[in-house]
Amino acid sequence: MSTDNHNEPEAGKGVEAFDEETVERARKLFSGPVAFLKSAPALKFLPDPDVPEIAFCGRSNVGKSSLLNALTGRKAIARTSVTPGRTQELNFFDVGEPLQFRLVDMPGYGFAKAPLSVVETWRRLVREFLRGRVVLHRTLLLVDSRHGIKSVDAEMMKMLDEAAVGYRIVLTKADKVKASELEKVRVATQAEARKHPAAYPIVHVTSSEKGLGIAELRAAVLADALL
Repeated sequence: MSTDNHNEPEAGKGVEAFDEETVERARKLFSGPVAFLKSAPALKFLPDPDVPEIAFCGRSNVGKSSLLNALTGRKAIARTSVTPGRTQELNFFDVGEPLQFRLVDMPGYGFAKAPLSVVETWRRLVREFLRGRVVLHRTLLLVDSRHGIKSVDAEMMKMLDEAAVGYRIVLTKADKVKASELEKVRVATQAEARKHPAAYPIVHVTSSEKGLGIAELRAAVLADALL
């Protein structure tokens, strides 16, 4: 697990720069073999910790599956749950051949319709995974651009801070917001990120539908995996 930052841009720029070689390498890697490995409903089912892992988390309906599909250039690499908040498994995907690293799709949070027992099971699984997974290099925390950081996102940020897991905040669905409003949300989100010890100080702005920020996020994932 790492909270180290890298490639930090000049103060106030709000954009992370990656060289063309890294961007192209990431594109080729994600356009190559990406395969579902397994689902783990409990820690005893986790795959061996033999390669770096990058995890994705976010509240239900934040667009996590769409982002994973966009990153990998697939239409259905990540399947969405029929009932938000019900899927309580960690899903692992192998990237590259030979294997380079794994993506981990964490169960969504924000359990408006979930029983208390489901919520507690989620908390225990996620907390133990974050604190004990030595190959977890970075977590991407997805936040809906239309709403910004909500209380459930703040709770997740606290959990990540306490587990000392470095994380990037990724704004999703940027195409659903007017440019002026999007910039306000980005600035506010970035200001909040800088208050958290484990948060990367630059916020990624993405649209899975329009492809906005996808190439840069691929490069960031690759860079984090190689830490």
